[in-house]
Amino acid sequence: MAKKISLDLIKKVRSDTGAGMVDVKKALEEAEGDVDRAKEILREKGVQAAGKREGRKAQEGLARAKIVEEGGKKVGYAIELNTETDFVAKTPQFVAYAEKILQIAVETKASERVTLLEAKGKEESVKEIIDSAAALFKENIKLGQVGRVEGEEVDLYAHKKSAEFPPSIVALVASDENGAKVAHDVALQVSAMSPFWLSEKDVPADVIESESRIAEGKAKQEGKKEAIIGKIVEGRIKSFYEETVLLDQKFVKDPSKTVGQLVKEAGGNITAFLRIEVGKGEEESEKAAE
Repeated sequence: MAKKISLDLIKKVRSDTGAGMVDVKKALEEAEGDVDRAKEILREKGVQAAGKREGRKAQEGLARAKIVEEGGKKVGYAIELNTETDFVAKTPQFVAYAEKILQIAVETKASERVTLLEAKGKEESVKEIIDSAAALFKENIKLGQVGRVEGEEVDLYAHKKSAEFPPSIVALVASDENGAKVAHDVALQVSAMSPFWLSEKDVPADVIESESRIAEGKAKQEGKKEAIIGKIVEGRIKSFYEETVLLDQKFVKDPSKTVGQLVKEAGGNITAFLRIEVGKGEEESEKAAE
């Protein structure tokens, strides 16, 4: 009769090796509860090093996205999966791991990193997939950014830094039916120009207040007359919008018009967008935790 593996035993081996709980449990079962043999099994499989890898930076990787239909609407899902080297990022096995995680995001309708990390697919959980990838490649593997957009229509643009690598940037743009006529060009714009907000009304008031104070302070340092400082601040806020607001940005394919004008000419609306770029996942997750 197989020896029952207690939670305390699993915790002990996990603490000693840094391996994932699932891997530890399997090793203990194979070793029939023998701790030393379980550690040997983990070493043989390359799993024990996972704990040591956790402190290493994982800023390479790939971005993947998929559009599905849910309840009569189009929904776009996107994830970032990070590793330490671009060599690993371009392997078919790494791409396959990312596809598994993306599929779980679709199945569970995950829109946040924390939610997806806790999610489980039909055969394995996201954590198990990441642990397996780390054991195979012997690198630190992390889930980065995760996002979801929905609308009447959704378009996708994926950017590769070179033909041999998987996409490093994905952009999803949601629109109405007429907006879909230009949505792919807008997705390209999102990829290239990294807007923060869709429209001016989406910019938080505290951000505008901060930018206004900075603009006013600079104007005073430059010795501008008090009577014209207000106009200068307005001009600099306008420039801020042109840099950070999607509909206010100059259209990359035709800078004589803004993205908003492009969409208006199509007679439609852009309702949401999402941009994920490899290497930004850790930064974004830290911001979310603040």
